[in-house]
Amino acid sequence: MQANGFFQGVGEAVGEAIHTVVTFLLSIFTNFFDAFETFIDGLARSLGISPSFFSILVLVIGLWVLWGGLRALFRGALIGGIVRIVLGLLVLGWLLM
Repeated sequence: MQANGFFQGVGEAVGEAIHTVVTFLLSIFTNFFDAFETFIDGLARSLGISPSFFSILVLVIGLWVLWGGLRALFRGALIGGIVRIVLGLLVLGWLLM
């Protein structure tokens, strides 16, 4: 009886420790994803777009093309830079319209 009680107590202690760790990690990740969701919502609201995955993806692609155009201009590729900047502005203009 006494051996059974000892292992039961050890099992409960290990179970409580695991439960504490899981609860702690869950609260950290919940707060992180809530902050990320709030950031995306505020960004979308300030730009006047919907906070959907597609809208954020188009925003990232438009900014990426615009950044590529600026880099091309700094490298000295005038025509390529202008074309990329115009494409980036078209994508971002379409998104914000």
